[in-house]
Amino acid sequence: MPAPRTLPADDSRDVESFATLLSDELPGNWTVNHHQHQRHDDQFLHAEEVWDLNEVAAALAEYALGTDAHLIRSDGTRLYVTLHPRHEEKFLVAAMAPSDAAPEAFAGVREPDGIAVPANPERAARAITANLLPRYDIALAQVRHNAMNPPQPLPAPGAQPQQVVMTWLEDGSLTAVTTARPAAEALVSEGFAWDTASSAYVLSGDDTRTQAHAVQAAGARLARLGIATVLRAAARPATEATLPTPPPGTRTTTRAR
Repeated sequence: MPAPRTLPADDSRDVESFATLLSDELPGNWTVNHHQHQRHDDQFLHAEEVWDLNEVAAALAEYALGTDAHLIRSDGTRLYVTLHPRHEEKFLVAAMAPSDAAPEAFAGVREPDGIAVPANPERAARAITANLLPRYDIALAQVRHNAMNPPQPLPAPGAQPQQVVMTWLEDGSLTAVTTARPAAEALVSEGFAWDTASSAYVLSGDDTRTQAHAVQAAGARLARLGIATVLRAAARPATEATLPTPPPGTRTTTRAR
């Protein structure tokens, strides 16, 4: 591995002072932890959770930066601040990934890559607030969602895939049948209620718009759990097939969904 590149000996930027002033300009209450690195490898101890695969990651790999600071907000948000190795009038700032989430929760989540900011703390805070923090919030929300809704393991070969059967009844209500607890919890959370008489989860059809939204939301939740949804109409009694055709002029009312 080639030796890391070093910064000019006359570089006078002070990460600790900049980070302290920056913390006063950012929204919220922040604390600042400053670190000085004796070796290039030491900087990775403090940059291990930097949430970046772009400019900040490249700088960490290529340069011995010598120093960094962690800004920690009262809600747990963390920012990494260090010197910009190629622009003496700038610093690099990146978000740090949550340390309490499993690696699987980051699958499919785009990193909220860091940004270069001017050495002016007020201008830097505006750039971070407008650019970095919104992308961090989106990525963090996706990770939290993935952690709460982990993908289900694939069924064993030959096993029947899980599914929920929803059936429209003549009165407009909808029943759903499942024996899987995660599926039942998803149905209940979207408005289905257990009905002992029918041994199914029932969704009222009094408000068809609300019912349609609940069916769509429940289907989406079940899909995230790897559970398919089958929607069908209740079987009509055989006698209905022999009912006489209404005479001309008879008004037929169709209930809209």
